[in-house]
Amino acid sequence: MKKVFIYSSFERFWHWTQAVLIVFLMLSGFEVHGTYILWGFEESVQLHRYLAWGLVILWAFAIFWHITTGNWRQYIPTTQKLVEVMVYYTKGIFHHLPHPYKLTKLRKHNPLQRLAYLFFKLIISPTTWVSGLLYMYFAEWTTWGLDGYLSLFWVAGAHTAAAFLMMAFFCGHVYMAFVCSPITAHLRAMITGYEEVEEGE
Repeated sequence: MKKVFIYSSFERFWHWTQAVLIVFLMLSGFEVHGTYILWGFEESVQLHRYLAWGLVILWAFAIFWHITTGNWRQYIPTTQKLVEVMVYYTKGIFHHLPHPYKLTKLRKHNPLQRLAYLFFKLIISPTTWVSGLLYMYFAEWTTWGLDGYLSLFWVAGAHTAAAFLMMAFFCGHVYMAFVCSPITAHLRAMITGYEEVEEGE
């Protein structure tokens, strides 16, 4: 095995900051929704707004970074080895078979990851932000001439649905982070930037 530098400092900063923001957005958001009592309704509303704007700013920098570095290409979907990767995660991994996808700095995501991240970036994130901002500025709908076109019921429903999709994605992401050998390998990679790959890859 050899160590290969895969994740830049910004990628790791963006990854962990985004993770913390999303966790607290989910915690505060579901409290606002009435699921449980943690900080109190008013406090959760304020916290949710601050965290949301923090994530918007972080994503603005991330989008700029992806465009200027060309890393947006990492998310272009491909069917090459898609079936093999799916078979690996459903069967091969439990028999300790080698991963069919070979990781490099220019190909950081396997075909399944690319589809998952693309779904996150094109469906979950836009739905979350559009519905969230409309929800946040509900009082301005009349001024903006939107009250005749939008329903708070559907906007709130879309935001809640996006939150559940975000939670499902997050749980899947955490699960996949520990499905490796050794179990902390992916976690260490997102801290140090180095992934361990087999010699000759």
